[in-house]
Amino acid sequence: MKLTFSKFLKDQWSKLPPVVPEDLTGKTIIVTGANNGLGFEAAKHFARMKPGKLILACRSKQKGEKALSDIVETTGCKTVELKLVDLADFESVKSFAHSFEQENDRLDIFLENAGLLPDSNANFTKDGWDPSVQVNDLSQSLLALLLLPRLLETARKYNVTPRLVVVTSEMHFWSKFDKKLLDSSDTLRRYAHKDYIKSTFDDGKYGETKLLNVFFARALNDRLPPNSSLIVNCVNPGFCYSGFRKSFTGFKRIIDWLMEVTLARTTEEGSRVLVWASLGGSENLNKLKGAYVSSCRVEEPSDFVISAEGLKAQNKLWTDLVKELTLVDPMVGKNVADYLHEVEGHDRTK
Repeated sequence: MKLTFSKFLKDQWSKLPPVVPEDLTGKTIIVTGANNGLGFEAAKHFARMKPGKLILACRSKQKGEKALSDIVETTGCKTVELKLVDLADFESVKSFAHSFEQENDRLDIFLENAGLLPDSNANFTKDGWDPSVQVNDLSQSLLALLLLPRLLETARKYNVTPRLVVVTSEMHFWSKFDKKLLDSSDTLRRYAHKDYIKSTFDDGKYGETKLLNVFFARALNDRLPPNSSLIVNCVNPGFCYSGFRKSFTGFKRIIDWLMEVTLARTTEEGSRVLVWASLGGSENLNKLKGAYVSSCRVEEPSDFVISAEGLKAQNKLWTDLVKELTLVDPMVGKNVADYLHEVEGHDRTK
């Protein structure tokens, strides 16, 4: 699908349906980036549904504690917990995942919401990566693949339909990767590692990280066992009021302000789309598998994503991602080998 400006305007100005409450008794939910913005509002919605456990996965202890206090005070939910994780640090991500597995026997909803805009003043992470790529893609994927066994086990053990929801953006419609980069070895490393690039800042990189989110959700879904009830999808909350773009200055800040006052959804409105991707669409669950969700409905992603060229890029990037993340934690490679299957005509092990 091509996202025309008229469709973008129509979607932004269309009224979104309110959240339909579900009974989450006994269920465990993780929301990354839950201390503010969309993640915070989504967590409040979940908290009102009486979850067995709602985990706010945040980088900042101070901001996380305030969010937890606000959610408890606003919703009355007593089963909210704060767990710290820094997605710009692979060791922190591994520690979070391994602790979760030790402490919890189920995972029903995993909402991967945390994100980061490229910043001209940002340094490479301690792991050597562009921080926006590590936070938006590598660490989110690392968490998902480390917790994949728990998601699949939850489906089997409790006869439920867990969901892994990756937050993306309509920005992916204007993004694609250079063929020369895709044809190279070590594609991700050449794209975003300090061994190959000099600067962490690139105006087009945010949209590319969101394209990687779409590719990851679709690639993982393609490799799930045929009988799996796990739903993996990606969700676009739309253009929302947010402190996310607070680093904007000058002309870019003026344009952003104009867009906010004329087009933006509130963060609560945007969070409804995240909650819908996590709970909605029960009338046709198969339609949600590998889906791109926008405006509380399943839509077609970009023409590049659904093209033969896009599928080739998706498979190449999946292979490269698994290779890189297995270097970070060998459990990634083991989980991929034990729980996923190869896509016909494409060997994910090479």
